[in-house]
Amino acid sequence: MRTILFLSCLVLVTLANAEKKLPQSLVVAPGTPELTDTFNQEAAKVLLDKGIEELVFIKRYTLNANHYYSEYVNSKWMPGGNLCVLNLKTGKVRELVPEFNSGVFNRFDISFDAKRVLFDYKESGVEGYRIYEVNIDGSGLRQITFPTKAEQELIDSYHLQNYHHGTDDLHPIYLPDGGIAFVSTRCQRGILCDAKDLFTTKVLYRMDMDGSNMQPLSFNPVSEAAPTLMPDGRILYNRWEYNDKAAGNAKCLWAMRPDGSGTVEIYGNTLTQPETLIYARSIPGSPNKVVSLATSHCCPNNGMGTVIIIDTTKNIRTREPLSYVTKDVDMQHHNGFHFLIDGEWVHDKTGRPGRLLKDPYPISEDLFIVSQKPKGYSWDHPHAYDLFVLDGEGNDTPLFTDKSISCWHPYPLVPRPVPPVSRAPLNAELAKANKAECIVTDVYVGMPGVERGTIKYLRIMEQIGRPWAARNRWVGDKNGMAHSAVGIGRLGVKVQYGIVPVEEDGSAYFQVPADRNIYFQALDENYMAVQTERTYINYRPGETRSCIGCHETPGATPVAARHHVAAALKRPPSKPMPQPGDSRPEKVIDFMTQVQPVLDSHCVECHGSVDPEGGLELTGTETDLFTVSYEQLMRGKNDMGVPYIGEYESANEDRGSADISYREAYHSGSHTSPIATILSNGRVPLRNPNGEEITRRLVAAHEDISVTQEEFINVVNWLDSFGQFYPSYWGIKHKAFDDNPFYRPVVSFEQAVNPEAPNEFADLYTNPPEQVEIPERKKL
Repeated sequence: MRTILFLSCLVLVTLANAEKKLPQSLVVAPGTPELTDTFNQEAAKVLLDKGIEELVFIKRYTLNANHYYSEYVNSKWMPGGNLCVLNLKTGKVRELVPEFNSGVFNRFDISFDAKRVLFDYKESGVEGYRIYEVNIDGSGLRQITFPTKAEQELIDSYHLQNYHHGTDDLHPIYLPDGGIAFVSTRCQRGILCDAKDLFTTKVLYRMDMDGSNMQPLSFNPVSEAAPTLMPDGRILYNRWEYNDKAAGNAKCLWAMRPDGSGTVEIYGNTLTQPETLIYARSIPGSPNKVVSLATSHCCPNNGMGTVIIIDTTKNIRTREPLSYVTKDVDMQHHNGFHFLIDGEWVHDKTGRPGRLLKDPYPISEDLFIVSQKPKGYSWDHPHAYDLFVLDGEGNDTPLFTDKSISCWHPYPLVPRPVPPVSRAPLNAELAKANKAECIVTDVYVGMPGVERGTIKYLRIMEQIGRPWAARNRWVGDKNGMAHSAVGIGRLGVKVQYGIVPVEEDGSAYFQVPADRNIYFQALDENYMAVQTERTYINYRPGETRSCIGCHETPGATPVAARHHVAAALKRPPSKPMPQPGDSRPEKVIDFMTQVQPVLDSHCVECHGSVDPEGGLELTGTETDLFTVSYEQLMRGKNDMGVPYIGEYESANEDRGSADISYREAYHSGSHTSPIATILSNGRVPLRNPNGEEITRRLVAAHEDISVTQEEFINVVNWLDSFGQFYPSYWGIKHKAFDDNPFYRPVVSFEQAVNPEAPNEFADLYTNPPEQVEIPERKKL
C-alpha cells in the first residue's frame, strides 16, 4: 500500500513540478566535499553475513558520453583503472589484469563456478572494444573477439566524428549452454534518429567460447544493451525501439532464449516515463521481480539514474509494476535528472543536487550493491562514483571509495547455479527456408470495441534498419531527425510481406520471414488497418510462436481456447499472399508509384496548381525533398479541422519524447482519414467524434469520384504506414540533384531490404556527387 500511495503522490508532484528550475546556488554547488579513500567494515559485514567474501568491480574514470547508450562512441578518452577484486574481510584490492592498465574496462560477467571473468576492454582511443576472459587468479588471459577482416575498410568508409574505428564488441555474459552473449556493432547499422549519423547501432549476438560461430540474435534497427541471465536461462536485456511511436521513450526490458527465439517484452514498451530501463537483473528469491536502473535518454546522461523494482505479475502495460528504491531521484524528462528537494521535483542537468546511481546488483529484494555518486558532484565527475550498499528503502551506506578514480559494476564473487538451457523446438525444413510459423489464437483479445467477424486479414510488416552502406556523403537529404529522408514524421523504412487470412473465430496460422523485424496490422474487409502493432518480433529460423491476440498481457486467456481448437490450426499454415492488385506478396511503400497516380487520376482536376479547391493542391510537383501533394496532405487539415492523413501524431517517430501509451483499435490510420472516406464514397465512415456529419459533407462534395479496389488499397495501405514517402534509404532525394542518375530512384523490394548497396546504386556510395549549394528550405 505504501508503494501505491507513493506512486500516486509521485505522479501528482511530477505533473506540478517537473519543469521547476534549480536555484542558482545549487547549480554552482559550493563546498563540494573532498574525496577520500574509504573501506567501511560495517557495510562489508552486511555482505559477509550473506556469504559474500569478495566483490569483482571495475575501476575507471567516469564515461561521459552524451547518450545513455553511447559510451563506446563519444566518451572522452581517459585510460586507466582495472578489473579488480575487493576482499570484504580486509578491504584489500587486487588487480586482475595489471597488464591492461592503459586502456578502459567497461562491463564484465563472472562464470557460474566463479573461477573466470569475461570482460570488454578498449586498448586505445582509436580501437574498438573487444571481449577477453581471465581466470579469477589473474592467469589464463585470452582475447576472444578481434577486429573484422574488413575493419580498415570500415574505418575508411564510415569514419565518424569521435568514432575512429570500425566495430565494437561489448557487454559479454556467460550462457548456460556454454556460449557467450554480447552486444556488437557488427550489424553495421546507424541509429535512425540521427541526422548527422554519428551513432551506431549495437544488437545482441552470441558465439562459442572460442569466438567461433558468431551470429546475431536480433535485427533491431536501433540499439540493445546490458544483457544479464534470468533464473530460467533466458537473456534479459535493454532494447530500444520506436516502431510508429516517439523515438526517445521505448528503451525497455525484453527477454529471449540463448538461441534468440522466444523474444518477449518483460516491461516498459508503452511506458512514457522513465524513458530508459537498463542494467536489469532478476532478484534472488523473488522470481517475478527485477531490479533495474531508470535513466533519461541524454544530454547529459550516460546511463546514470535511479534504482527501481519491477513486479512482472502486475499489468506490464502500466506503471503499476514499477516502484522506486531511491525515491529522491527520478527521470521525468528526455534529458538530465530530477531530484526531490524540499518536497519538490527539480529538473537539473548538472547532477550536483543529489545522488546518481548505476549498476544495481540485487542480493535480495531489500539489499543491493550499487555504484553511486554522492550529492555535490557533477554527473560526469571522473572520480566521484563509489561502491555503496543500498537497502530496500533507498538508504545508502558507503562500502568502498578510491578518491583517485571511480568504481563501477559491483558483482559478488560467489558460485551460482547454472540455469537450465532454454531452447525452442525448431523445424529444420522451415529453418532451411529461413521461415518461422506464427499462431494467433484469437485476434479479438485485446481489441475492445471491435465486433467479431470484423478482422479478415493480418498484414505482415517490417521496419528495416538503415545500413552503414546507405550513409550519404552529400548535403540535403536529411529530414527532421532522419539521416536519409523517409517521410514527414518517419524515421524507419517500412516494407510488407503480404497478408494472411483470419478465421471467423479470430485465429490465424501462417508463415513469416525469419530474422526480420516483423509486426502485424489487423485488417478489415476493405484492407484497412483496424489495429497496428507498434513493436516487432525477430522470429528465428524454424521457430513456431503463438500469441493470444492484440495487446495481450501475461495470464490472458482467449475465449476460443476454452471451448475448441482454433479453426486455423485445423489446416496447414497460410503463406503470405498479395493484396488485390498486387503482383506479389512483398511490397514497398512508395508514395510516388502507389498514391500519386490515384491523385493524378481523380483529384488534380479540382486540386491542381491553379486556384485549387479548398487551397489543397495535390499535384506531384517536386519540393526540396517530397512533393506538393505529399506535404499538403501530411501537414494540412480540411475545413472541419480533420487532418487529411487522419490521427497519426501518436505514430510520429520524429520526436524525441512523447506519450507512447497503448492506443486502442481505430485510434489512428486510414479509418481516421477523410481521404479514405472520400475514396470509398462514404462506404467507410470517418472515425471521428463528428464523423457522421463530416462523412456526409465529404461524400456530397466528392460524389463523382470512383476508384478501383486496387487504387483504394494503395492509398489506405499508405495511410496505414502513417505517411511514408520513400520506399528505401537508397538514392539521392534532394531536388538540387535532380539531374543525377540516382535521383529518387524506383526501388524494388529486394533492393529496399538489402543491407548492402544494390549493384545499381553502388557507384553512388563509392563516388558520391560533388556538393551543390542547397537553398534554405521553403515551408509550404
